Amino acid sequence: MGAAIDGMPAPDTRRALSSLMFFPRGGSAHAARGLARELPRHGWSVRLLSGSRRDLGPEADALTFYRGLEVRAVDYTEAVSSERPLEHGDGDGGVPMHPSYEDRPGAPDKVFATLDQRAFERQVRAWGTALESAGARSCDVLHLHHLTPINEAAARLASSVPVVGQLHGTELLMLERIAVGPPRSWTHAGEWAERMRQWAHRCEALLVSPGGLERAVGLLGVERESLVPVANGVDTDRFQPRRIDRLAHWRRHLVESPRGWAPGQRPGSVAYEERDLAPFNSGVVLVYLGRFTEVKRLPLLLRAYSRAQEEFTSPAALVLLGGYPGEWEGKHPVQLVAETGARNVFLAGWHDQSELPPFLAASDVIVLPSGQEQFGQALIEGMACGLPAIAARSFGAQTIVEDGRSGWVVPADDEGALSGALVEGVNDDVERRRRSIQARDAVLRRYSWHRIGARVAALFEAVADAPRREGEPLPETAED
Repeated sequence: MGAAIDGMPAPDTRRALSSLMFFPRGGSAHAARGLARELPRHGWSVRLLSGSRRDLGPEADALTFYRGLEVRAVDYTEAVSSERPLEHGDGDGGVPMHPSYEDRPGAPDKVFATLDQRAFERQVRAWGTALESAGARSCDVLHLHHLTPINEAAARLASSVPVVGQLHGTELLMLERIAVGPPRSWTHAGEWAERMRQWAHRCEALLVSPGGLERAVGLLGVERESLVPVANGVDTDRFQPRRIDRLAHWRRHLVESPRGWAPGQRPGSVAYEERDLAPFNSGVVLVYLGRFTEVKRLPLLLRAYSRAQEEFTSPAALVLLGGYPGEWEGKHPVQLVAETGARNVFLAGWHDQSELPPFLAASDVIVLPSGQEQFGQALIEGMACGLPAIAARSFGAQTIVEDGRSGWVVPADDEGALSGALVEGVNDDVERRRRSIQARDAVLRRYSWHRIGARVAALFEAVADAPRREGEPLPETAED
């Protein structure tokens, strides 16, 4: 465990414990950090309890990622280096590695659905200890991200403290796969699906992206009234349009200090030369921002981009910004580029969220090909910087991007439609700039952290003060 405390709350401030099983590497960590920074402005002090990995550098170290906030870290570094990461800690006070909603061969975080009862109890014990250390019993609200053994630990340790859950989408993807017939290796899939439904029912309220309400109802079997539609937010002061020497920016991050990586190699193993930067001189820059997981549909994007290049009337570059170091599913983008023959594709590597605004300012269009996004944090970050979006229709994208106004929304997994949107986004300067203005305006109206924080604080107040009776309607917090 570790702690970094930034001041003490005022005597009349109410306390929430925001807990995440996973070490920082995805959208849920950014959402938790954004809310923890904003909620004190609305009368709530937030302590974070998060998984952490020091071995992967500062981006995965919870104490660094959440610096400036009050945080306790559950460190998986020793577990990862052990022979059996998910069994680490038996009898010696250590903690086991967290499982995952994703099934990636060889990964230390095996998919939840393969864990038996003993492994489940090991996770519950470890997180019960962590919750107790973080003061869960004395909080007014427990804010639990995802549906994990933390929910079970909270029910056993602090059953009198109301729980507000928050869904981020990956848990629903695993439930969907179980519903249609899980792989044979998922030997405990049914048990985990039942646990997750029970945890969802125990929550006084469940925060969910506005586009995923009906999906959550169907998969979790909860009452519609228990779900509260709340989007993630973005810091609109940090993420905003700005002038930047674009060529100098890309030279620095692709040639001088590269962080792209090839399979099995370290960040910086994929680098470029000065002559490769020609498309950045006066061309349109398309940027993808995210992990290299199957759900993101990078093969689709690279095929569509290769196809679109035949119709480009001006130079263009596609930058893949992200790819958590050492993590990918299916074929790696380096392999996909070679297979598709796509030209002018650049891997810029993983960067902390605080480093993203200049990358977005040096780009023209944000692209998200995934058709299964619960939300789409990359979209609102790009749009806040004045980038129109090209997005596949998904639970999140269809609520964020207005087709024809703030971007292009195309059918999911439709290579031809995606290719056509890429062509229009590159070739039509007037339309791209018009949608750029609308994109920034949409984010200011709907996704600033101040607006999101006010909604969540109001919900916390209602949950903390209300008698805990099943079926009681929750306060209205829907999007404008």
